Amino acid sequence: MKKKEKVKNLVIVESPSKATTIEKYLGNDFDVEASVGHICDLSTSGKGRLGVDVDNDFKTTYTISKEKKEIVKMLKDKVKNSENVLLATDPDREGEAIAYHLANTLGLNINDNNRVVFHEITKPEVTKSIVSPRQIDMKMVDSQETRRILDRIIGFKLSALLNSKIKSKSAGRVQSVALKIIVDREREIEKFVSKEYWTVSADFSKDEKDFSAELSKIDGQKPQIENKQQADEILAGCQNNSFEVVDVNTEVKHKKAKLAYTTSTLQQEAVSKLNMSAKKTMNVAQKLYEGINIGSTTTGLITYMRSDSTRLSDVFISSCKNYIVNKYGEKYVGSYQQKISKNAQDAHEAIRVTDINNEPAKIKQYLSNDEYRLYKLIYQRTLAALMADCLYNSTQINLQCGKYLFTSTGRVLLFDGYLKVYDDYDEDKVLPMLVVNEKLSPKHVEAKQHFTEPPARYSEARLIKAMEENGIGRPSTYATIIDTIVKREYVKLQKASETSKTKVFVPTSQGILTNDKLQEFFSDIINVKYTADMETTLDEIAEGKKNKVSSLHQFYDKFSELLSYAKDNMEKLQPVKTGQICPQCGSELVIKKGKYGEFIACSNYPDCTYHQNIDDQQENQQDYGTCPQCSSKLVMKTGRYGKFIACSNYPSCTYIQKKEKTQAVDTGKICPQCGSHLVERVSRYGTKFVGCSNYPKCRYIEGSSKKTATARKKKNNE
Repeated sequence: MKKKEKVKNLVIVESPSKATTIEKYLGNDFDVEASVGHICDLSTSGKGRLGVDVDNDFKTTYTISKEKKEIVKMLKDKVKNSENVLLATDPDREGEAIAYHLANTLGLNINDNNRVVFHEITKPEVTKSIVSPRQIDMKMVDSQETRRILDRIIGFKLSALLNSKIKSKSAGRVQSVALKIIVDREREIEKFVSKEYWTVSADFSKDEKDFSAELSKIDGQKPQIENKQQADEILAGCQNNSFEVVDVNTEVKHKKAKLAYTTSTLQQEAVSKLNMSAKKTMNVAQKLYEGINIGSTTTGLITYMRSDSTRLSDVFISSCKNYIVNKYGEKYVGSYQQKISKNAQDAHEAIRVTDINNEPAKIKQYLSNDEYRLYKLIYQRTLAALMADCLYNSTQINLQCGKYLFTSTGRVLLFDGYLKVYDDYDEDKVLPMLVVNEKLSPKHVEAKQHFTEPPARYSEARLIKAMEENGIGRPSTYATIIDTIVKREYVKLQKASETSKTKVFVPTSQGILTNDKLQEFFSDIINVKYTADMETTLDEIAEGKKNKVSSLHQFYDKFSELLSYAKDNMEKLQPVKTGQICPQCGSELVIKKGKYGEFIACSNYPDCTYHQNIDDQQENQQDYGTCPQCSSKLVMKTGRYGKFIACSNYPSCTYIQKKEKTQAVDTGKICPQCGSHLVERVSRYGTKFVGCSNYPKCRYIEGSSKKTATARKKKNNE
């Protein structure tokens, strides 16, 4: 048998859709396959089910997940028949770790230049990067593994403790701090005491232009109007008096466009402008990055969507400026200066479109609605960031009435600049021409009562902003963090008010309890500063400034001490007593928490296994009589097809009370299939329907689909 020749260059990426796009760019000499994310994870067997030997310098044990074994087998076969293997997983720490595990599992040399990164999935970028492989960056791998070990230790050990003590589902290094931020805000709202205050304004008209001025100073001091009496005193002082113009200041002001998106700012704006959750935003952005067929070609439409940098490449800036000149003119070209953040890794560019010529309207037909909306948002932000400032005339007028100074401000747009493509401007407030010493009589002066508002609850956008400002987590993790605390039922998203579209986070009782216990026993590590410092440590490990093992020891020594103390001193939450007696053994019934929520059970468990749905508690206060078979109490239960009455002594007694058969009610209509009367019946699921009285000979049901009706008619004929 002739040995198969090795002719292919094997490129391994993470995503199947990305693999399809890249293979089209590279041609027949390349075979591109996908690992579909991580191929392995820390083992859940062995001591503590951690996959980490905390007593042996945190030595890790990885296992290949069941669903990835076929993929690994396929990749190993491909490697055997390939002359060259390149690992092109995502360009971040997570991608670096995936490349490392692929190299180990597939028998590749980690010291070879076999690592390739694509910051955008376009033909020029892919073909350029594929010829410049490098070694796997082990410092980045160490940083990712440190994060994974920290999350596994805290996630397993702390979650197990909380579950055993207070029945909380989980805890996490970052998710618990996000929960703390939400609970702390709720406590601020609870403590808030609203205060009364008043504002005073005067309305004027000149040259058919109406404008208003707000009271800004009293005897040169900022006004503090706390009640109606003080407000009325000011109104009396302004009554029947003229207002003199004492100052008119007009100056041209510049307003710069916002910088290109980072992951955080993209998520915030997608939430506020598109009503798109952070999780959905990242899913849609992933598709735009990996490649979309736009007619003649398949290409990535945006750069890598996990970035905390605002940097743009010189090549892209140059191409974009040419586009602006050709479409809008030279005066619309602006300058771009990235913002340097101390927390930014700056591994790659900001999130931008890959080709400014791919205007949203031109490619809309190839995109889903969500893809189009998000792409348009990114496109407009990218283009605006490279356009000139908008200019406007800002005017401030001060009017004096005795000891009271009133101020009115207005502005007029002189040059739209970046506003040509990006809606970021309030409507003009145009003031009439006024000169110093000019006197005006107000149309009227009025005072309005207000009350101070408590701090606002966190919306998804505000929470992401708070996490970013405090250095908690990384942009790529925000969506997962939010998703986790909602799924764990520590918080719920609800409308800020009846009229508001914005949803805000409200902590549940379990969320508050979880936070309180964590702060009571683990406040040294579950806090904003410690979590932010840990992110800095992870950055320093990636830069080679800190050692993975020593950093883990520093964390674990503190954590294990706190954990040991909490195990001994955290009080176990006792089940809530219902005040009822178990019908099987006479013990008290209590409310317990299970996998699917709360339920009522016997306090004598496991000796007595009686339990019931919590929704049945009120119904079981009714007297349903006694079982005719064993004389035990009859109770209401919930089964597969709804509620039913049965013996409380189940499974010893299996008696179930039969439901009385409901009488069919004649509707006065005629069956179109057989001519019999149509009657109203009740199904076994409790729903009403209209069907033929000649059932089962005729199976006609009113309102059923044509396909179903045809099938029934055929059966009737048979």
